[in-house]
Amino acid sequence: TGFSALYLSGAAYTASRGLPDLGIVTSAEMAERAKDLVRSSDLPVLVDIDTGFGGILNAARTAREMYEARVAAVQMEDQRLPKKCGHLNGKQLVPIEEMAQKIQSVKQAAPTLAVVARTDARQQEGIEGALKRAAAYIKAGADAIFPEALQSESEFREFAKQLGAPILANMTEFGKTPYYSAEEFADMGCQMVIYPVTSLRTAAKAFERIFRLIKEEGSQKEGLSQMQTRKELYETIAYHDYEALDDSIAKTILPDE
Repeated sequence: TGFSALYLSGAAYTASRGLPDLGIVTSAEMAERAKDLVRSSDLPVLVDIDTGFGGILNAARTAREMYEARVAAVQMEDQRLPKKCGHLNGKQLVPIEEMAQKIQSVKQAAPTLAVVARTDARQQEGIEGALKRAAAYIKAGADAIFPEALQSESEFREFAKQLGAPILANMTEFGKTPYYSAEEFADMGCQMVIYPVTSLRTAAKAFERIFRLIKEEGSQKEGLSQMQTRKELYETIAYHDYEALDDSIAKTILPDE
C-alpha cells in the first residue's frame, strides 16, 4: 500500500492475545511476533517494547532480543510498571535518570538499533516537563522522540522547534490527540506518524460484522464482497513461491534412473 515502515504496537499485540495493555506480555513474546513481521515483509520494523520490560538490565536484554529478531528500531517509554495506555489517566513515570540509563543500556547492548524514546509526561508534568525529559533522552542517545498524547498543533510544533530531533506522532483513535492528517503532522515538524491500533480495531469490527451476518442469515454469502479472495490471500502470503520451492526441492531428491 506504499508505506515506508511497519510498527508493532504493544497495545495491539496484547489485545490480540486477549489481554489489556498493562505490561503483561514478555519481551520474548514481542520478539517472537517481531520475527514474524520481519520474515513477512521487506519493510523496516519499529517495535514497541513498553518500559523495556523491567529495569535497566531487562531493557538491555530486550534490546538484544530485538536485535536478534532483526528489527530496525525499538520504542521505549518512561512509565512505571504496571504501565497504561498512553491516552489514559493515572500514569506514573520513572525518574528522568532511570529512563536515560535504560536508553544508554539499549544502545550499548544493540548499537545498531535505532531508539525512539517515548515520554508520557504531558499529563503529569506539562509540556515543559515533557520537553525537559525529551532533551535528556536525546542526550542519553535516543535517535527520535515520541511525545505521547499531545493535545494541539502548537504542542507538536513546540517539540519539533525545541528538540531538533526527529519527532514521532501517534495518531491513535479515540485518544487525547486530535485527528490530523499525515501532511498536517509533517507541516508541524513530525517525521513519523504511527497508526498503532487502526488495523486491529478495523479487523475486530469486520469479524463482528461477518459472524453476526452468519448468525442472522445462516450463511456468509452476502458478505463475500467484503472478504479477501483466495487469490489475494495467496498473493499476500506468497503461497505459490513456497509451492514452487517445494516442487524444486522434491525434484532434486529423486533417485537416479
